[in-house]
Amino acid sequence: MREAYWGYWLILLGVFVIVIMMLVSNLTTTNTQDYYLIKEVTEASMVDAVDLAYYRQSGELKINREKFVESFLRRFAENVTLNTYKVDFYGIYEAPPKVSVRVTTQTSSYTVAADPTSFDIVNEIDAILELDNTITSSGTQNNNIS
Repeated sequence: MREAYWGYWLILLGVFVIVIMMLVSNLTTTNTQDYYLIKEVTEASMVDAVDLAYYRQSGELKINREKFVESFLRRFAENVTLNTYKVDFYGIYEAPPKVSVRVTTQTSSYTVAADPTSFDIVNEIDAILELDNTITSSGTQNNNIS
Protein backbone atom coordinates (compact mmCIF):
# COMPACT_ATOMS: atom_id res chain seq x y z
CA MET A 1 0.00 0.00 0.00
CA ARG A 2 2.90 2.39 0.70
CA GLU A 3 4.16 2.08 -2.87
CA ALA A 4 0.74 3.08 -4.20
CA TYR A 5 0.79 6.31 -2.17
CA TRP A 6 4.22 7.18 -3.56
CA GLY A 7 2.82 6.67 -7.05
CA TYR A 8 -0.10 9.01 -6.32
CA TRP A 9 2.22 11.70 -4.95
CA LEU A 10 4.49 11.36 -7.97
CA ILE A 11 1.54 11.83 -10.35
CA LEU A 12 0.28 14.82 -8.33
CA LEU A 13 3.75 16.41 -8.42
CA GLY A 14 3.94 15.89 -12.18
CA VAL A 15 0.57 17.60 -12.73
CA PHE A 16 1.65 20.52 -10.50
CA VAL A 17 4.92 20.99 -12.43
CA ILE A 18 3.09 20.92 -15.78
CA VAL A 19 0.62 23.59 -14.61
CA ILE A 20 3.44 25.88 -13.43
CA MET A 21 5.31 25.40 -16.73
CA MET A 22 2.18 26.30 -18.72
CA LEU A 23 1.69 29.54 -16.74
CA VAL A 24 5.31 30.64 -17.15
CA SER A 25 5.34 29.68 -20.83
CA ASN A 26 2.21 31.73 -21.50
CA LEU A 27 3.75 34.85 -19.95
CA THR A 28 7.12 34.62 -21.67
CA THR A 29 5.80 33.70 -25.12
CA THR A 30 3.31 36.57 -25.05
CA ASN A 31 6.05 39.03 -24.08
CA THR A 32 8.42 37.94 -26.86
CA GLN A 33 5.71 37.91 -29.51
CA ASP A 34 4.45 41.36 -28.48
CA TYR A 35 7.94 42.86 -28.59
CA TYR A 36 8.67 41.69 -32.12
CA LEU A 37 5.16 42.57 -33.27
CA ILE A 38 5.56 46.13 -31.98
CA LYS A 39 8.96 46.43 -33.62
CA GLU A 40 7.75 45.27 -37.04
CA VAL A 41 4.53 47.30 -36.91
CA THR A 42 6.47 50.45 -35.96
CA GLU A 43 8.86 49.96 -38.87
CA ALA A 44 6.09 49.42 -41.42
CA SER A 45 4.02 52.31 -40.08
CA MET A 46 6.93 54.73 -40.27
CA VAL A 47 7.60 53.82 -43.89
CA ASP A 48 3.87 54.24 -44.68
CA ALA A 49 3.79 57.66 -43.00
CA VAL A 50 6.66 59.23 -45.02
CA ASP A 51 5.55 62.50 -46.64
CA LEU A 52 6.68 61.90 -50.22
CA ALA A 53 5.83 65.41 -51.46
CA TYR A 54 8.07 66.98 -48.80
CA TYR A 55 10.83 64.47 -49.60
CA ARG A 56 10.73 65.32 -53.31
CA GLN A 57 10.91 69.06 -52.63
CA SER A 58 13.58 69.18 -49.95
CA GLY A 59 15.30 65.79 -50.03
CA GLU A 60 14.72 65.30 -46.29
CA LEU A 61 12.54 62.71 -44.62
CA LYS A 62 9.43 63.79 -42.76
CA ILE A 63 6.57 61.66 -41.50
CA ASN A 64 2.94 62.56 -41.02
CA ARG A 65 2.04 62.11 -37.35
CA GLU A 66 -1.64 61.26 -37.88
CA LYS A 67 -0.88 58.82 -40.66
CA PHE A 68 1.68 57.03 -38.47
CA VAL A 69 -0.75 56.64 -35.57
CA GLU A 70 -3.53 55.44 -37.87
CA SER A 71 -1.28 52.93 -39.63
CA PHE A 72 0.22 51.68 -36.37
CA LEU A 73 -3.14 51.10 -34.69
CA ARG A 74 -4.61 49.42 -37.77
CA ARG A 75 -1.65 47.06 -38.23
CA PHE A 76 -1.35 46.32 -34.51
CA ALA A 77 -5.08 45.55 -34.15
CA GLU A 78 -4.94 43.12 -37.07
CA ASN A 79 -2.22 41.01 -35.45
CA VAL A 80 -2.80 40.92 -31.69
CA THR A 81 -4.23 38.19 -29.52
CA LEU A 82 -7.13 38.51 -27.10
CA ASN A 83 -5.16 40.15 -24.30
CA THR A 84 -5.87 43.67 -23.07
CA TYR A 85 -3.48 46.23 -24.57
CA LYS A 86 -2.86 49.89 -23.82
CA VAL A 87 -0.97 51.79 -26.54
CA ASP A 88 0.77 55.10 -25.72
CA PHE A 89 2.59 57.32 -28.20
CA TYR A 90 4.80 59.48 -26.03
CA GLY A 91 7.13 60.97 -28.59
CA ILE A 92 6.40 61.46 -32.27
CA TYR A 93 8.68 63.86 -34.14
CA GLU A 94 7.92 64.54 -37.77
CA ALA A 95 11.34 65.81 -38.87
CA PRO A 96 13.70 64.06 -38.29
CA PRO A 97 11.36 61.06 -38.08
CA LYS A 98 11.44 59.57 -34.58
CA VAL A 99 8.71 57.74 -32.71
CA SER A 100 8.45 56.34 -29.21
CA VAL A 101 5.72 53.80 -28.53
CA ARG A 102 4.81 52.09 -25.26
CA VAL A 103 2.47 49.09 -25.25
CA THR A 104 1.27 47.68 -21.95
CA THR A 105 -0.15 44.17 -21.96
CA GLN A 106 -2.29 43.03 -19.08
CA THR A 107 -2.28 39.27 -18.71
CA SER A 108 -4.97 37.12 -17.24
CA SER A 109 -5.36 37.10 -13.48
CA TYR A 110 -4.01 34.01 -11.77
CA THR A 111 -5.19 32.97 -8.33
CA VAL A 112 -2.52 31.39 -6.18
CA ALA A 113 -3.44 30.60 -2.56
CA ALA A 114 -6.52 32.88 -2.74
CA ASP A 115 -4.37 35.81 -3.89
CA PRO A 116 -5.18 37.05 -7.42
CA THR A 117 -2.04 38.02 -9.32
CA SER A 118 -1.76 39.64 -12.73
CA PHE A 119 1.25 40.83 -14.66
CA ASP A 120 1.56 44.05 -16.63
CA ILE A 121 4.18 43.64 -19.33
CA VAL A 122 5.48 46.93 -20.72
CA ASN A 123 7.27 47.07 -24.08
CA GLU A 124 8.79 50.35 -25.25
CA ILE A 125 10.17 51.03 -28.72
CA ASP A 126 12.15 54.09 -29.83
CA ALA A 127 12.61 54.13 -33.62
CA ILE A 128 14.39 56.57 -35.95
CA LEU A 129 13.88 56.56 -39.73
CA GLU A 130 17.12 57.36 -41.53
CA LEU A 131 17.65 58.66 -45.06
CA ASP A 132 18.61 55.32 -46.62
CA ASN A 133 15.17 53.99 -45.56
CA THR A 134 16.48 51.97 -42.67
CA ILE A 135 15.00 52.10 -39.23
CA THR A 136 17.11 52.07 -36.11
CA SER A 137 15.14 50.95 -33.09
CA SER A 138 15.87 50.22 -29.50
CA GLY A 139 13.42 48.71 -27.11
CA THR A 140 13.07 47.82 -23.47
CA GLN A 141 10.96 45.25 -21.75
CA ASN A 142 9.70 45.82 -18.22
CA ASN A 143 7.72 43.27 -16.26
CA ASN A 144 5.60 44.91 -13.60
CA ILE A 145 3.62 42.81 -11.16
CA SER A 146 0.40 44.38 -10.00
